[in-house]
Amino acid sequence: MSDAEQRSGESLQQSLQQVIRLLNKHGLVEDMVHRQDMPRHGLVESLVHKQHMEELRKLLAGLSAEESARIIETLSPKERLLVWDQIQEDQRDDILQWVSDDIREILAASGHYQARKVILNAFELDNGRLRQVQVSSRADFANLHPIWVDMVAPTAEVRSWVGDFFGLELPNPSELTDLEASARFYVEDNGEIHLLSDFLLDMENESRNVAVAFILHRDILFSVRQEELPVFRLQRLRARIQPGSVSDGKDVLLDLYSADAEYSADALEDVYAALEKVSKQVLNSNMTDAGAARTLADIACEEDLNSRIRRNVLDTRRAVSFLMRGKFLSATQYSDARQILLDIESLDGHTSFLFDKINFLMDATVGFININQNKIVKIFSVASVALLPPTLIASVYGMNFRHLPELEWQYGYIYSLAIMIVSVAVPFWLFHKKGWLR
Repeated sequence: MSDAEQRSGESLQQSLQQVIRLLNKHGLVEDMVHRQDMPRHGLVESLVHKQHMEELRKLLAGLSAEESARIIETLSPKERLLVWDQIQEDQRDDILQWVSDDIREILAASGHYQARKVILNAFELDNGRLRQVQVSSRADFANLHPIWVDMVAPTAEVRSWVGDFFGLELPNPSELTDLEASARFYVEDNGEIHLLSDFLLDMENESRNVAVAFILHRDILFSVRQEELPVFRLQRLRARIQPGSVSDGKDVLLDLYSADAEYSADALEDVYAALEKVSKQVLNSNMTDAGAARTLADIACEEDLNSRIRRNVLDTRRAVSFLMRGKFLSATQYSDARQILLDIESLDGHTSFLFDKINFLMDATVGFININQNKIVKIFSVASVALLPPTLIASVYGMNFRHLPELEWQYGYIYSLAIMIVSVAVPFWLFHKKGWLR
């Protein structure tokens, strides 16, 4: 090992130790704040978090893409995502090219990757790989031969000059959800293939389906959508790194649908993991009403995500089936499309199983709520039965009889109260002995 390599290794090790130190400090203070009953612990935690994360951002900003990638690979999955959030957006694509394939796909497909918004990108083949070219004007297309033109929330002006250059009409992404079902997949008289598909966006605190319009025109794929999607980021990274993965716009489209199926499968794994945690809470015999309410909210969130995944794979199946029925695909592409349908079919069983499990957990949680309510009703029932004897005694003493010796007795009231107390104590003692108060 040369002196330069040794110094580089020592520098990387020092940077890694500094990152771990900041993460440990952040985790330690966060744990202490949560353990203490502090009225303003949320404010304290926020200030501590900002301080440590600011130091971490400054440290990461001074590292090269390779050094940051090596540090990310060393960390645990939770710490990896925390560090990933602190990396500047203009460095993320470079870092993703240095990390391993598994970590790259996790980071690119996660909601933690909020890359800067680029309205228009063109992709052309360069030695079997996709080369990304950012386009800002019509003149930039003059020397390009793209197979994919990707647009994120393009303005009317951008849609106009792109459409004029290639000779087609691009839809407004904000109006994609207004289309009828019959207008989702069709072929124009000039041979343009139009598809409208939903893609899953599974964020940390929100999940939704985003509509994407595809147009296949002269073997060029045009995609228009309102916001950035993890599936598209993942496809761009794969096509840039893996040579020979695509050869035309149809290959890109099929790869997007394939990546969408994989992304849905990953989301289903997250649902499985979340329901495992919920199951442990539901099977806890000491579940309170407040805990049951939180459990019901968690179950509802997972049910919503599972529904969106099911809708998403159903839409993908329809789109792929349309391409196969229309005989638009080559023999190799047709085989790839069949594999996508098989992958989607395997997901159907998982979504159905999760629906059954969600219904079971929902019924079990509601059952615990009913049990807690029955306990309250039981307490009132026991109390009402135990208080019947003193009520009877009080009623007797409330009657207007002339010959009640206690009326003229000095200790008459004390005697009657003592009888009432004994008449209450005896039923409670009997209920306790029978175990009815447990």
